[in-house]
Amino acid sequence: MMNLVKYIAACGAASRRQAETLIKEGKVAVNGILCTNPAHRVADDEKVTLEGRLLQTAEKLWYILLNKPRGYVCSSADTHAEHLALELLAAVPARLVSAGRLDKESQGAIIFSNDGNFINRLAHPRYGVLKTYIVRTKNELKDEDLKKISSGITDNGELLKAESIRAIGKKCYEVILNEGKKREIRRLTAACGAPTVQLTRVKIGSVELGELPEGRFRELTAEEVAELLGANDV
Repeated sequence: MMNLVKYIAACGAASRRQAETLIKEGKVAVNGILCTNPAHRVADDEKVTLEGRLLQTAEKLWYILLNKPRGYVCSSADTHAEHLALELLAAVPARLVSAGRLDKESQGAIIFSNDGNFINRLAHPRYGVLKTYIVRTKNELKDEDLKKISSGITDNGELLKAESIRAIGKKCYEVILNEGKKREIRRLTAACGAPTVQLTRVKIGSVELGELPEGRFRELTAEEVAELLGANDV
């Protein structure tokens, strides 16, 4: 048996956080009875439905690395978005969820899977899966700006902080994040008077974007999946 949140995640229907919200919103039923308790225990022979759709544990688990182009939104559904990143994964016969987000203006590496536990591990900062970005800014960041970004800057009451940042060219920087709060890099550089003009995620944990063409995807190797699951194991 497992709790309802974990069961939904294991079916690849949503991340654990999303599953908890869906349950509390009254969109989940167990054996035809509405259940709003995320901790409810589910047995193997019970039927769980999400908005009337029967959930089943995935027969094949998919682990996909996508090189997301600018202009694509990572949400599962967004009526205001012209393009969804999932459109680029239409050839994969599974309901996929992204591990975290890349905003519409950003590009590069993002991982999708129908393994809810895997997605939760990649997205949660406690597991220490670091993300590496190449960032180009409108203005040069001074040495004191780099120190501020590494030590932390408060923006709208929220502490923003990079694990590390270093210059790799003129107005070009390598930035490593752990948690990756909403538009964190853009907010950090803007606070230093150097708005971000291009942001590319090039690495997630040990998985590198490499030569993967923009708009294309590939399956992760078994070794890559194992390394991501083992990152800073707790």
